[in-house]
Amino acid sequence: MPEAFLYFIWQYQYFAKTNLTTTDGDVVQVLHTGFRNHNAGPDFINARILIANVEWVGTVEMHIRTSDWLAHRHQHDRAYDNVILHVVWQDDRAINSRRVDRVDGMPLPTLELGPLTDPAILTRYQALNESTDVIPCASQFKSASPLRLTSMLDKAMMQRLERKAVGVQEIVKETNGDWEETAYRVLAANMGFKINTDPMAQLSRALPLKAILKHRDVLLQAEAMLFGTAGLLPDDEPDDYGEALHREYRFLSAKYLLADKQVMPHAWKWGRLRPANFPTLRLAQFARLLTKQGSLFSLFVGTTEVDRLVKSLQITPSDYWQTHYRFGKETEKGAPALGQLAAENIVINTVVPLLAAYAHHRGQPAYIDRAITLLEQLPPEKNHLTENWETLGLGIRTAFDSQAAIELYNEFCAVKKCLSCQVGAALVR
Repeated sequence: MPEAFLYFIWQYQYFAKTNLTTTDGDVVQVLHTGFRNHNAGPDFINARILIANVEWVGTVEMHIRTSDWLAHRHQHDRAYDNVILHVVWQDDRAINSRRVDRVDGMPLPTLELGPLTDPAILTRYQALNESTDVIPCASQFKSASPLRLTSMLDKAMMQRLERKAVGVQEIVKETNGDWEETAYRVLAANMGFKINTDPMAQLSRALPLKAILKHRDVLLQAEAMLFGTAGLLPDDEPDDYGEALHREYRFLSAKYLLADKQVMPHAWKWGRLRPANFPTLRLAQFARLLTKQGSLFSLFVGTTEVDRLVKSLQITPSDYWQTHYRFGKETEKGAPALGQLAAENIVINTVVPLLAAYAHHRGQPAYIDRAITLLEQLPPEKNHLTENWETLGLGIRTAFDSQAAIELYNEFCAVKKCLSCQVGAALVR
């Protein structure tokens, strides 16, 4: 049994409270359970407990067994000086016969919840925790309250926005508060479209946006810097275009000291990718997008109309890349422009996180509202996760819904945090 179940039982007081006593026989009354502590130290803080008619205010520590206090060496940790109650599932002191004391040597009052808890609650929890379904509550999902489900999706969406905002804020720190460079780095990682996210992020750290923008009037030079720093220039110069890129890169790499910052060619993944997702074509599209826009950040944060934003991202690469997916291999079909689905993906995974982070930076929640509005105006993403949810009857109508559903699965279902999910907690209750 994980301690998470114990936290759940304590927080919601799902145990018999009549004639409640410590293991030493002192009468206990829980005036306030306290607040869950997600940092180091005791599990609940600011609790108020009446023990033997004396009111105590402090922290509550929880373990599956009483002896875990000793196993975790809390008796030597001053952070646990303020523990007023030790809540356990099983009091095993009769087995190991060792006293459990605070650092100051005072006996620690202990409350055993196992005998006080309805076994049916544990059975329902174990059914979820041991479920082999992709979504643990799949067999019971239709019985979930629509209101509770909507509330949980809203919670998951806000958690996702917050988590992505934190990631953007870390990049802001790395760039010394340069939001333009931050927008460039976030977009670069996004342009990797999962499979090549890491090398694209590495490329954006090695090649500053400022260097590219100094040559934005000559697309070939921007392409040369990107392909050269990416380590993707062909060795044999297969055609005039490849030869021109080599020539430009030799000059520009010396000017901006790029030669020692190249991404290793083997970092790029090609296997099982459709040609439209080849890193060479994505880099060509990226180059066009960077040189077309004077300010990525202004475009992303200043554009309020989603249709205009999506349209501005649907760019066509240079002439060479309209007939090639790779260097020296011309295609009869023609290489595509950055399509609508890819543009919508950029709004979801670049623009929205930037808006969320900027809202924190400026202290203006209006940017969060704008991010949510963009998601509500975009169609939902289609992938195996959203298909699983739709099979269970979850209506996914917008990108807000699909992002919330993805977060709910990744951060709650996949890691079996059912008790932190309003739907799972309700089913256990």
